[in-house]
Amino acid sequence: MKLPLFLRDDSGTDSVVPPSGHTAWLTSFTAAAMAFLAVFALALSLAAGNLAARWSDALDRTATVRLSAPEDQIDLQTKAILDTLATTPGIASARAMTDEEQRALLAPWFGPDLPIDSLPLPRLIEITEDGTGYDTEGLRQRLAAEAPGAVLDDHTRWRRPLAVAASRLRLLGLLSIVLITGATAAMITLAASAALAANAQVIRTLRLVGARDAYIARAFVRRFTLRALVGAAIGTALGMLGVALLPAADSAGGFLTGLGFHGAGWLLPLALPPLTALVAFAATRASAFRKLRELT
Repeated sequence: MKLPLFLRDDSGTDSVVPPSGHTAWLTSFTAAAMAFLAVFALALSLAAGNLAARWSDALDRTATVRLSAPEDQIDLQTKAILDTLATTPGIASARAMTDEEQRALLAPWFGPDLPIDSLPLPRLIEITEDGTGYDTEGLRQRLAAEAPGAVLDDHTRWRRPLAVAASRLRLLGLLSIVLITGATAAMITLAASAALAANAQVIRTLRLVGARDAYIARAFVRRFTLRALVGAAIGTALGMLGVALLPAADSAGGFLTGLGFHGAGWLLPLALPPLTALVAFAATRASAFRKLRELT
C-alpha cells in the first residue's frame, strides 16, 4: 500500500526543513498538549452528560409522595395514600420508605447517626410508573381528598434542569474540541510560517535551480504533519492514561460515577491523532503557499 504523497520519505525535500529547532519542538509540544486537553474535555463532557442523563431517566420513572401529618394520623393516612395509588392507572408500584431508608437518604448531609425517631420528619412514599404514565393533576386531587397532608412530587423540577444540563454539556464538549482544534491549527501555522521565513534564502536558491513551489511546500507539509501526528499520539496516550488513573467511584463518592470512558468509548480518543494530522496538513499547506507567494 502506497503512503500518501506528503508522508513519503524524500530526503531532497526534507533537507529544506530544519530537523530541529524551536519550530520542531513547538509543533510537537503544541500537538501533544492540545491532544491531552482534548482527551480530558471529551472524557469530562461525556461523563457529565451521561451522569445527568442517567439521573434524568431515573427520576423520570419515579415520583414521591411526602406526607406530613400528626403522629396519631400518620399510619392511617399512609394506608389511605397507598390504597389510592394502588387503584391509580399508570402506577406500577408504591411503597412507604422505612426509617432506615430515610436515614440513608439524609446521611450524606447529617451523618449516619441521625436520631430520626426523635425528629418530625415527613413519611416518604416511593412511586414507580409502569411506562404509560398517569394523570398527575388528577392524582394530586385524589391525594388531597384522602390525605390532606400529602404532597406529590413528580420530579419535574429535577428532570428539566438535568436534561438541559446534559444537552449543554455535550454542546460545550463539542465546542471545546473545536476551540482546541482551532488553537492547534493556529500554532502550527505560526510555526510553519516561521520555518519558511527562516529558510527564505534556501527557498530562493531552490527556485533559481528550477524547484517549484509545490515541491518546496511538500517538504514543510510532510515534516510538520508528521511532527503533529507524533505529538498528538503522545498527548493522547498520556491523556488516556490520566483518565484511566482517575479515582474509582467507590473511593471518590457517587458524584464521580461514570467519569472517564467506558467500553467502546475508549476508541473515541484514538481519532484525535489522525484529526490533528489532518488539521496540521491543511494549516501547513495553506501557510506554505501563502508564505511562498510573499517570498516571490
